[in-house]
Amino acid sequence: MRLPSILAFVFALVIALSGCHRTPDDERIREAIATTAAGAEAGKASDTVSALSDDFDGNAGQFDKRALSNMVRLFALRGQGIHVLMGPVTVEPRGERRVARFTVTLTAGSGVLPDNAGAYDVETGWRKDGGEWRCFTASWKRAL
Repeated sequence: MRLPSILAFVFALVIALSGCHRTPDDERIREAIATTAAGAEAGKASDTVSALSDDFDGNAGQFDKRALSNMVRLFALRGQGIHVLMGPVTVEPRGERRVARFTVTLTAGSGVLPDNAGAYDVETGWRKDGGEWRCFTASWKRAL
């Protein structure tokens, strides 16, 4: 092979591989869930809600995006931490949308969430919004 042919081959290979390197949708959703959990632990409201859609509905109206953000801010202002232990996340397609399920255990310091601390089964709904996956709904119940 001549040098120009080899360079053309290598160039074509690099272009083909770079197209395959896009993060799969399921992994992007798992990353968004991890970012949400890390944001809650760090007391960073913006990180906690960054993956939520503007019309997010948590547990049939108990929380919207703003209420969740305010709750994280309140805990941070009080100096009270939330600890999040995530179980494995499963993601399954539902047409153009995705459903992610996982178990989360919440613990807290300094009396935060005394009634709500514990393990929960969580189901979240995701849709693409401007090329990004956004959580538009979540429901949770105490794990048995």
